[in-house]
Amino acid sequence: MTLKLSVIGCGYLGATHAACMSSLGFEVVGVDTDQSKVDLLSRGELPFYEPGLDTLLAAKMKTGRLSFTTDFSAVSDADVHFICVGTPQSKDGLAADLTYVKSSVAAIAPHLKEGSLVVGKSTVPVGTAQLLRDQLAISAPQADLAWNPEFLREGFAVEDTLTPNRLVVGVVNDRAEQILKEVYKPIIDLGTPWIRADLPTAELVKVAANSFLATKISFINAMAEVCEAAGGDVTVLAKAIGYDPRIGNRFLQAGIGFGGGCLPKDIRAFMARAQELGADQALEFLREIDAINMRARQRVIDVVRADLSEDLTQYKIAILGATFKPDSDDVRDSPALDIAAQLQAAGATVVVHDPKGIEPARKRFPNLDYQEKVVDAVKGADAILHLTEWKEYRELDPSVIGQLVKSKFLIDGRNMLDRNLWRAAGWRVHALGRTD
Repeated sequence: MTLKLSVIGCGYLGATHAACMSSLGFEVVGVDTDQSKVDLLSRGELPFYEPGLDTLLAAKMKTGRLSFTTDFSAVSDADVHFICVGTPQSKDGLAADLTYVKSSVAAIAPHLKEGSLVVGKSTVPVGTAQLLRDQLAISAPQADLAWNPEFLREGFAVEDTLTPNRLVVGVVNDRAEQILKEVYKPIIDLGTPWIRADLPTAELVKVAANSFLATKISFINAMAEVCEAAGGDVTVLAKAIGYDPRIGNRFLQAGIGFGGGCLPKDIRAFMARAQELGADQALEFLREIDAINMRARQRVIDVVRADLSEDLTQYKIAILGATFKPDSDDVRDSPALDIAAQLQAAGATVVVHDPKGIEPARKRFPNLDYQEKVVDAVKGADAILHLTEWKEYRELDPSVIGQLVKSKFLIDGRNMLDRNLWRAAGWRVHALGRTD
């Protein structure tokens, strides 16, 4: 008998997981408390931008195997229940807010049938899974709980779900593992590594991976600071050390740092949990990682002031990019948008362009000026800041853009533009970590 699945929480993670699991042949019901989101998904439309997912969702809705609802009782026929709700940073500290995770498990508990398995995918502080399993043993003793952390990259969510580089499951018995092996059989058959862990280790894998990634990004940004002070070139340095197999060249792109809804809040929650466990000294280095990351944003503002003026009230600055990364409309903790807001607060007239992130950015910072076209954003600008590495920005003609601006001054905050091309068109170019 084919297993039936439910997905609790139909945001970015949940909608992706529901559509992908349906594509594997499962009957899937997604549950969310937001009626407008459910209505949108039920029409085969996404409330966010993710390449390829819109097509997959629309196709799976037509099969009849995928549905969305606000009614938690709809999960009563499901065998496996994936918890995919958010764990935002707490409003009064660094710790993760587990309100949505706890309420989701409590909401489905009355509807769990005999032998069903609840599977957490949300990123949570270590110890959460065991706490939820203990509570479930009281509210729904007929069910069990496992943990299966997600490793999605925005812009590659479908690929990372259907062809992941590993599958990690935290279980306390063989039965839970076998159920998850049945769910993921088509993916396992592709040769995907399968890692069985206990509950605490499964929870730690995601935050450990994010912490390592954040460390690598902040390391190269720290090297960019040193390169600028010493007259070096961080891109050449990164290329050189990247050939070392112990280091590798991925995520050695110096720039304005990391952002998004995961990395910043995850490393802060990790530090908070380590402190609760009495292991805070072990993660003390993450405080400096966080500080380096935030300093990368400030360095861009310092460069603007050094070139234009300490007083920015008479200057117009065009920002290319609002999302925290390309191929996404996510502006959560976006370094680009943070820089834009800080420059506006300093008195500058700031105009922002982004291929997909204008509306989400407008909701977060409604007082910024947004333009749908690059040419309108840069018109009369005293400086252009390239802050999100969208492909269309790399394809801009600097000669054409040069005819629209007031001053040909460009800051490449991502080290992705062809400096020689821009300089040949008469631009002054400042790239972070490069002094030539």
